[in-house]
Amino acid sequence: MHRLRNWQLFAICVLTWGTTWYAITFQLGHTAPEVGVALRFGLAGSVVLALCAGRGIGLRFTARDHALFALQGVFLYGVSYICVYHAEKHIVSGLVAVGYSASPLVTGLGAHALFGQRVGTRFVAGGLLGLAGVALMFWREFGSAAGDRDAALGALYTVGAVLLSAVGALAASRNRSRGLPFWPALGFGMLYGAAVCVFVAMLQGQSFALPAVASWWLSLFYLALAGSVLTFACFLTLQERIGPGPAGTIGVMTPLLALLVSMAFEAFRPDGLTLIGAALAVAGNVLMLRRV
Repeated sequence: MHRLRNWQLFAICVLTWGTTWYAITFQLGHTAPEVGVALRFGLAGSVVLALCAGRGIGLRFTARDHALFALQGVFLYGVSYICVYHAEKHIVSGLVAVGYSASPLVTGLGAHALFGQRVGTRFVAGGLLGLAGVALMFWREFGSAAGDRDAALGALYTVGAVLLSAVGALAASRNRSRGLPFWPALGFGMLYGAAVCVFVAMLQGQSFALPAVASWWLSLFYLALAGSVLTFACFLTLQERIGPGPAGTIGVMTPLLALLVSMAFEAFRPDGLTLIGAALAVAGNVLMLRRV
């Protein structure tokens, strides 16, 4: 990861996460969200730690280190994703993507409040511009959900997902500043996130039976390996380089690709507002990432 340039890390995150919104829909209806998230990050975390062992990276840490890994993992890979999966049960995936476009502002402001990281006018203006653009892109989906009684619940889950993932992203940033190694933190964090999902599923009496459905298994491996191992490694590397706020702009760009996926697989046809929104989202990202 460290050999890749910032734009390459950014592109991998956008291309992969932009398609995971659609991939998640293949998980719903076959297993409970808590079970799906647990399997996804349990598999991903196991792969990461196996890679660490194969490369000779030490995996012995103190109880305090594991507590910090757990703080990162429970929020970034656990409860936030439970909210994402539940949100997509109530509203279309595009609306969830719209909600996640607020993540740059939330994470950036959190970093400012907790770590004293500077948040300039340019960053805030770019974040608001990007948020407005993504909202325009999915304006028709807002309209279709307006009369749906599930829309409010889906929106609440989306807000919860954004806030919880911001806590995890800030914890990951702090873990790196404390010198905790990148890959073990990623692997153990994912396993702790999976563990809390298993705990929640057991409390609810959810079934862990695995479906004999090819699309479910294909989406699981894609979400675990590409959407979790590869992409989170790229995202956290980028966050380490440019800060948690600017790295969060990935959450604005991914709906652009989600739009193309909807056009290809969900018969979505953009109108004028959609195209204007896409332009505003790109402009907002340029403004946020541009150096002062």
